Amino acid sequence: MEINATFVGQAVAFLIFAVLCMKYVWPPLMGALEKRQKEIADGLTAAEKAKKSLELANENAKDTIKKARAEAQKIIDEANKTRSQIIDKASEEAQIERKKILDLAKSEIEAEKNKARESLRAECISLAVEGAQKIIGEKIDAQADSEMLKKIMSSL
Repeated sequence: MEINATFVGQAVAFLIFAVLCMKYVWPPLMGALEKRQKEIADGLTAAEKAKKSLELANENAKDTIKKARAEAQKIIDEANKTRSQIIDKASEEAQIERKKILDLAKSEIEAEKNKARESLRAECISLAVEGAQKIIGEKIDAQADSEMLKKIMSSL
């Protein structure tokens, strides 16, 4: 291999090219690479923080859901308890009202029974007086014989 002027010229041109590249091309290129490397590192850090925040948010959401479920169950239990109390109260009121109605009906029945009994007594007395009149053949005075009629009424 022969070293000649072309080879020396190419070597000098290459050295000039390398020096120029190292002075003007290499620093901006390295700056861009370092900037990109820093952005990637910041992005990874932010992603890690976001992942931790997401885990924390999930835990908070689970806690909130548990609390909400517990509160909902508590409300349901309270509602069931209130419902039972209302049903019991309504049942008691219905029983009291039923008893009042039965007592009223019994007293009305008793009053009607007594009224019917008195009506039958009066009718029996009047039939007895008519029968006695027919047997005796005389008119009986109900006012005059009121003492005897009272005894007859009391015996019936």
